[in-house]
Amino acid sequence: MRKLALVAGLALGLATSAGAAPIVFTANLTGAAESPPVVTTGLGQTVVFLDPDLNTLRIIVEFEDLIGTTTASHIHCCTAVAGAGNIGVATELPSFTGFPLGVTSGTYDHTFDTSLLATWSPGFLAANFGTAAGAEAAFLAGMLAGKAYLNIHTTFRPGGEIRGFLAVPEPASLALLGLGLTAAAMRRRRSR
Repeated sequence: MRKLALVAGLALGLATSAGAAPIVFTANLTGAAESPPVVTTGLGQTVVFLDPDLNTLRIIVEFEDLIGTTTASHIHCCTAVAGAGNIGVATELPSFTGFPLGVTSGTYDHTFDTSLLATWSPGFLAANFGTAAGAEAAFLAGMLAGKAYLNIHTTFRPGGEIRGFLAVPEPASLALLGLGLTAAAMRRRRSR
């Protein structure tokens, strides 16, 4: 989880600097956040940067100790209630481009072009005027409202083993996240 500590620091800098910057979203990925909840040893974290001016969506994920091997990962949007429920996939199907599949632990870092139709699932496009611009606008609104979650599906739980609702962290929370991730990475390195 060392890479996310660095990214959290970068995100803090972006969130507090003057001028236009990507909107930063974070989430802890757990089985308890699944609906219905899943008992698992798996956990993860994600930082997502959405820049509507540059039409980019950067997704960084670290996960470990899943019971099953990964079969897919994507972002679902937009639930009826913030922080709860299930909804269809908003991003590309069946999984993020290049997401590590067939593993129980891994990292992922990819930037999508939100102006491309291929970035969005066909159902999400259809529900949002059939255009990439409509999908991006609905996605941004859902993310800002706390109605989007990143999900990792596995052979153990095909409907999702771990997930987390994406939220814009307060600068102080982002700093604490960075410190926590750094401490966890240091502990992990010492134990090896």
